[in-house]
Amino acid sequence: MTREPLVPKLKAVTRSLTEAPDLVALADPEHPLLWIRGDRGCVGIGETLRLTFKGPDRFTDAAKKWRAIAKNARIDDTVQMPGSGLMALGTFAFADHSGHESVLIVPRILVARHREAYWLTTITDITETTDITETPEAATAGNSPETTANPAILTPEAPRPWQGITFTESTQSPIDAYLAGVRKATETINKGEAEKIVLARQIESTIAKDADLRTPLSRLADRYLDCWTFAVDGLIGASPETLIRATDGAVSARVLAGTRGRHPESEQRDAQARDELLTSSKEQHEHAFAVQSVVTALSPYVNELHTSEEPFPLQLPNVWHLATDLGATLKEHSSALELVGAIHPSAAIAGTPTAAAVAAIKEIEPFDRGRYSGAVGWIDADGDGEWVIALRCAQLDPADHRNSSRRIIASAGGGIVAGSDPEHELRETVSKFRPITEAFGE
Repeated sequence: MTREPLVPKLKAVTRSLTEAPDLVALADPEHPLLWIRGDRGCVGIGETLRLTFKGPDRFTDAAKKWRAIAKNARIDDTVQMPGSGLMALGTFAFADHSGHESVLIVPRILVARHREAYWLTTITDITETTDITETPEAATAGNSPETTANPAILTPEAPRPWQGITFTESTQSPIDAYLAGVRKATETINKGEAEKIVLARQIESTIAKDADLRTPLSRLADRYLDCWTFAVDGLIGASPETLIRATDGAVSARVLAGTRGRHPESEQRDAQARDELLTSSKEQHEHAFAVQSVVTALSPYVNELHTSEEPFPLQLPNVWHLATDLGATLKEHSSALELVGAIHPSAAIAGTPTAAAVAAIKEIEPFDRGRYSGAVGWIDADGDGEWVIALRCAQLDPADHRNSSRRIIASAGGGIVAGSDPEHELRETVSKFRPITEAFGE
């Protein structure tokens, strides 16, 4: 008889902090674990548990495994906010067939803030022991168990000098191949086999193995204030597109589709680009596909689903996006991971119809997207969480003691519909690469 795998038994202890922590500064310089947007977010220090998933059931497997771990956990949480207590950060691959792992990582220490509330959580694995020594009380040497002064463990490491890098064409994704892919996708659409196909391309570079990644993260967090800046298992970026936020029964999402590059050198040209986006029938058509795919996916799970009356222009430092916000309430309790699995892949990052678009991507793109355009975010013991589409991002290879550098690959793409112009689509990817190329540059 096959035995059920042992469910780890975790203990999470959360206490309030008296001072605001500098989350980016506290991140591990070489292996950061971070989720931040303005005065909200968290940083993980160390690693208590790592869960890995692959294949078409990666989201449902993760949701099931996490539910069992949360049920089995011992949680002592005086803060009682979304993200306090037991929590994991994760990133999931785009494609069912991807060779890249999807992961949930439970940090050893989690430091978080939500506006004027700050807290520290320690998470230990007590599966085979009842000796619990690593708690906020122990770490703060006798301070009150309800509210603790910031302990010595929250003293950040001094920043290291930054050596910028330059990205070049990926050998797997040269520009000529991307332009040919856009033409092939357009032919597929003209044949009536799909309405929209999202194609991506890649650029790459190498970075010193001991590079202090807090520098590009700080740049992303400071510049892209309307985005979630993240670092999970070597995936680093700043995404503007909320896939799902689920807290206390309320659900929200932000759908982006339709893009124009910004023109900071000219207010007139910049305003013209925004107006062209708002009045473009192609972009409005593409955007409607993306919104409808999310509405359809969420409908079985929610009540009172409402959307913005009209798409609105979202202004980011590098691009204008057409955006629509969605809101709803859950019919019954579903975890954020289950909702992510229901939505992914949306038309915004795959196309329409989904199955045909995903098949076309697999055929046309000459690389495995990995976690690009997958999901990245967090989940807590209640199943609450916030997940974004992994956009404006780059993946670093794991550090190898045999090499002095690590490869880094950035990805960007756009939606191809009838009438798409390859050169225009190429320029759009250049604009979308800017957050990463500037963050990692000099």
